[in-house]
Amino acid sequence: MNYVQTEGLRLPVIAVGCMGFAGAEKAQLRTFISQALEGGMNFFDHADIYGGGACESAFAGAVKDLGISRGDLILQSKCGIVPGKMFDFSEKHILEAVEGSLRRLNTDYLDCLLLHRPDELMQPEEVAAAFDKLYSSGKVRRFGVSNMHPYQIELLKTAVGQHIYADQLQFSPAHAGMISCNIEANMQTEGAVSRDGYILNYCRLKNIIVQAWSPFRYGFFAGVFLGDEKFKKLNDVLAKIGQKYGVEKSAVVAAWILRHPAKTQVVTGTVNTAHLSEIAAGADIELTREEWYEIYIAAGHILP
Repeated sequence: MNYVQTEGLRLPVIAVGCMGFAGAEKAQLRTFISQALEGGMNFFDHADIYGGGACESAFAGAVKDLGISRGDLILQSKCGIVPGKMFDFSEKHILEAVEGSLRRLNTDYLDCLLLHRPDELMQPEEVAAAFDKLYSSGKVRRFGVSNMHPYQIELLKTAVGQHIYADQLQFSPAHAGMISCNIEANMQTEGAVSRDGYILNYCRLKNIIVQAWSPFRYGFFAGVFLGDEKFKKLNDVLAKIGQKYGVEKSAVVAAWILRHPAKTQVVTGTVNTAHLSEIAAGADIELTREEWYEIYIAAGHILP
């Protein structure tokens, strides 16, 4: 396993996304977490809305059964979404959401907290007040965001004193607008349009980790491109490169994301131990420049 360094933490480049934990059998979840840790994947990404909180509770139950020390885990959770109603970055909501996550996770602190999606009614001073209380009390040690563009982060920073350590963003070969807007710069093409304010470059400039969510999907929960006939050329190229390195296509995708020079983590979403191991194999592969661009083009992007 390879790692990325930030804010006094050594983070595995493969992060275990816990969105599906509530639906897993207890024995399956215990095995999954044990094998993740054995593979060096001790970073677990949660959110208060995953399973309505049940995913955090299921994780905590498995950790207790396994007798895992809190110090062996890096726990991240997200807050700010009130499902079906609104986004809420008020001080009150952030503080209450963190208390709920701490209770469900059976821990005294979160290593990292992310604001889940942008709240258009956000008051930076309220967020700062919440962050300061959480930090000074030791309940949250690092802070980040999810799905934010540079000016939203800059607005936060007018009041927030803590470093924004990560931005969790959808990123895959088939969802690569963060890259195409750079490659197709100064062109009147669809890919030249930046829909995120050139966030990838911003993260590199500001030492912010990019946490790539939905690395195997091509749209907003639209579908998985692996094995999809709509992406035959991409699948053929992934299979060819995978054969060269002796890994599955999912590992090649992870390697493609990690080959970019931005500080990046790939956030998985599986509860299948075999699939997790297949993905994790990508952390030990460094694609050539030619292979990286071949995958990019096969996904339907252009080179001017």
